[in-house]
Amino acid sequence: MKLKDLDIIVTAPPAPGWGGRYWILVKVTTDNGITGWGECYASSVGPNAMRAVIEDVFDRHMAGENPENIELMFRRAYSSGFTQRPDLTVMGAFSGLEIACWDILGKARNRPVWALLGGKMNDRIRAYTYLYPLPHHGLDAFWTSPVLAAEAALDCVDRGYTAVKFDPAGPYTMRGGHMPGMRDISLSVDFCKAIREAVADRADLLFGTHGQFTTAGAIRLGQALEPYAPLWFEEPIPPDAVEEMAKVARAVRIPIATGERLTTKAEFAPILRSGAATILQPALGRAGGIWEMKKVAAMAEVYNAQMAPHLYAGPVEWAANIHLAASIPNLLMCETIETPFHDQLIKGSIRVERGFISPPEGPGLGIDVDEDLARAHPYTGDSLHLQMQEAPCDYERGNNFEGGAPAPRD
Repeated sequence: MKLKDLDIIVTAPPAPGWGGRYWILVKVTTDNGITGWGECYASSVGPNAMRAVIEDVFDRHMAGENPENIELMFRRAYSSGFTQRPDLTVMGAFSGLEIACWDILGKARNRPVWALLGGKMNDRIRAYTYLYPLPHHGLDAFWTSPVLAAEAALDCVDRGYTAVKFDPAGPYTMRGGHMPGMRDISLSVDFCKAIREAVADRADLLFGTHGQFTTAGAIRLGQALEPYAPLWFEEPIPPDAVEEMAKVARAVRIPIATGERLTTKAEFAPILRSGAATILQPALGRAGGIWEMKKVAAMAEVYNAQMAPHLYAGPVEWAANIHLAASIPNLLMCETIETPFHDQLIKGSIRVERGFISPPEGPGLGIDVDEDLARAHPYTGDSLHLQMQEAPCDYERGNNFEGGAPAPRD
């Protein structure tokens, strides 16, 4: 069995667009007709350029190879261009292709991917979700309203979720870490207070930041949130400043989580060694794929750290996350996004039920991709999947920022 053909589909989720502006799906077919699906997450170049990168990685390192040889193909891609170091774009391309290889291997053996990773450790996987506006909420008001956030949190908890995430401390600025404005700190405290009062002890609070603060600013904000006992303080400073993140971890009595922007064990290992975080959040469509993150999970065990796979993409990456999660002992939870398009794209083959996910029993990833639906929603824009804000923090009027891919007003 050899890898033979590659097809790439860039699909755009319709409004409200949760999960980013587009998802890059890869369809890999072997010489004996087995098809595997993967997803390349959040590239730092546009989808047309990324398509060329994916094709080059496949043609150069994978075409004609046995899909079992994942370690060999990883080392080829990781070493390409005489590098042997993490390259976000190359590893993003390889990650989606690697996921497709696991889908192929599972289908060839008529076994789910988790069965090929050491078997099922977790029969149920705890899910969490961002807080998104309810149908009667106004999009513009929601992101700075503790009252509306509390309503959304209670709705999630009533549907079975035991953890909810929110990030009211924006903006996410390309200018690097900034000192949060006092308005942003007060708003963040108000969010935690309102959500905690709404859900009581029925759910954990997950506070996101997307790496936007200076070390001092992150400590200042984190200490203000401590009375509400969030389960984590996510990526409080830019992810490449590992020792600075460790300073935040030592100064704030909230567990630090990070990892959505990291790739390969080479970038996760310093996080563990320094004590910068005790919760790792790999995005499998970027971080090196399933096998590489299985290694990171094993490394995390040694440091008594937990895994919480990240998702701000489509359901193919979500499926990969679930198979990894099913196979590891140090799982905390998995991020999920529930929209009709996510569900329809995999024909309801995996779903959240009362806040938990059951690992699929079908072969490969256990999903049925609606290829026609994916092709019927092509991405026609010129923006990236996610984009940073250029304007600095507004200390005068406050900040109302929806993240890197604001919802379309369709």
